[in-house]
Amino acid sequence: MSAGELSGDAHGANLITALHNALPDVVVDGLGGPLMASAGANIIEPFDKMRVMGLAETAKNLPDHWLLLRRLKRSFLTGRYDLAILIDYPGFHLRVAKAAADAGIPVLYYIVPQLWAWGEWRAKSMRRSVRSAAVVLPFEETFFRTRGIEAEFVGHPLLDMPPPPSRSDARAAIGLSDDEPVLGLFPGSRPQEIQRLWPVFRKTAKTLKRNLPGLKIVLAGVSGLTYSDDGDVIHLHDARAVFAAADAALCKSGTTTLEAALTDTPMVIAYQMHPLTFAVARRVVKLRHIGLVNLLAGRGVAPEFLQGDATTERLVEAIARLFDSDDESASKQKEAFHQVRNALGSPGAGVRVAEMARRLVA
Repeated sequence: MSAGELSGDAHGANLITALHNALPDVVVDGLGGPLMASAGANIIEPFDKMRVMGLAETAKNLPDHWLLLRRLKRSFLTGRYDLAILIDYPGFHLRVAKAAADAGIPVLYYIVPQLWAWGEWRAKSMRRSVRSAAVVLPFEETFFRTRGIEAEFVGHPLLDMPPPPSRSDARAAIGLSDDEPVLGLFPGSRPQEIQRLWPVFRKTAKTLKRNLPGLKIVLAGVSGLTYSDDGDVIHLHDARAVFAAADAALCKSGTTTLEAALTDTPMVIAYQMHPLTFAVARRVVKLRHIGLVNLLAGRGVAPEFLQGDATTERLVEAIARLFDSDDESASKQKEAFHQVRNALGSPGAGVRVAEMARRLVA
């Protein structure tokens, strides 16, 4: 089992628990992190060197990825493995899938590459190497099946996460009262995301604090990463607790926006990437929205600011509206979140993926 980042580590851990129930004698070797290890995986390589994204950023890590892929190819040829389960992280995992398939090992891909947004041409190679795909967005099942890839919608694994604390408990844990305005900051978990997003996130928060007396800033941070000039920002390593405590959030795009919807937290979405990566993305990405919450709703539920549009001035204006009791922006988002939550299916994604795995090794 391989996971390339923190969220994949969490979903992998949940899946390992379900696998032990479906296949009591299962042995899991893993590329992952502490959560997969705690769930019982033998971590053969930590994912620290894998946590990159984007064309330009990934290029810098090619030697590490190449060496790891070569090591995996040798392991696949030993006959030790009956199944390879790959979680998200497509740039590397599509190559791992081919290596496993070439060695005769069936591949189960969990949280599949977003070929519907970019890289549809990769479906051909994925069809050759992936035996089965466990998809977590409802429209993905039809997309992949019509391209010859066996796919099953299993629901979103966020629904299997422990419930967040109540607003009062979350605030009490960090010394905040119920009546203080609180902004949550979610700049991502990868080092290059922090490098690009944190400066504008921090400047936005500082400006809002001057304009909104008493505003408290809480950061969903990652242990081991540096956040320069953090001032009086409160750091937490539990994103769900930050969402629970916040009245509004400034989020990077992606799954974080679904977490906001599940905790009923109105948000503004922002993202910046390497100019080279963005130049390529503009030519290949076919989506109207970058936030998954907007994609599932089919409209711009939460305002989005990408690349040069993600300025302090624009972000401050959009976030301020979420704190304005006379503005309907926050209430309209919360009304739309119900639709988004329903689209994510029902809890039990890990159990369903474990059943898919059991069928593949039967």
